[in-house]
Formats: sequence, C-alpha cells, structure tokens
Amino acid sequence: MARISGIDLPKNKRGEIGLTYIYGIGRSTATLILNTNNIDVNKKVSEWSDDELSAIRKHITDFVTVEGELRSEKQLNIKRLLDIGCYRGLRHRKGLPVRGQRTKTNSRTRKGKRKTVAGKKKVTK
Repeated sequence: MARISGIDLPKNKRGEIGLTYIYGIGRSTATLILNTNNIDVNKKVSEWSDDELSAIRKHITDFVTVEGELRSEKQLNIKRLLDIGCYRGLRHRKGLPVRGQRTKTNSRTRKGKRKTVAGKKKVTK
C-alpha cells in the first residue's frame, strides 16, 4: 500500500496516473516527479520499491505544494481578493463566474439552480 501525503494510492494503476490522486499533482507534475527519480512512468504503483517510494515522498515534500497546504493557500488567495474588494473578489462574493464567462446563458455551475421569477400579468379590459 503506497501512502503519500495522507492519500492511499491505487495499487493497480500506472505510477503516472496513481500520483494524480493527490490533490495538487496532475499528469505533467506526476511525470516530472517520476522522471526526476528515474522511475518508469508505466510501472504500476504496487511494483514500486521502498526506495522509490521514499524518493517520491521526499521530492513531493521538498518541491510540490499538495493537499491541505494547497487548499488553505487557495482559500487565503480568495479571501485576499474579497478583502481588497477588487472585481474578482466581488464576483467571488456574489457567486458569479470570475474569469469573464458570459452569464446571460450558461454559468449554472456558479449560479446554482434556476430561480424562476414570475412574469408580468396582462391587464384585461
């Protein structure tokens, strides 16, 4: 069982894919970590030796920000934007898309479920 940064890596996956289960490590970072430590990217996680596992752990702790530390760093960045009251901070506060996407249609992920507003009733004569 390979355990890195408090995450159990899946045994049956290739090393390159297995490392992506750690928050903050994507495909390119995983490949970089394995190539730096001279480990074949196609080697399964279960086939890693203890030396290889410790080398990967050391590389991640020294050079990559992952898991809780990364999550708190992201939250602090968003809080800073909210505090200074910049445009991006206001968009975060209102729960709208931050990076310039259109909001007339789409953007349901940020806005949430539609809130129906009743239309005007026609006046009868």
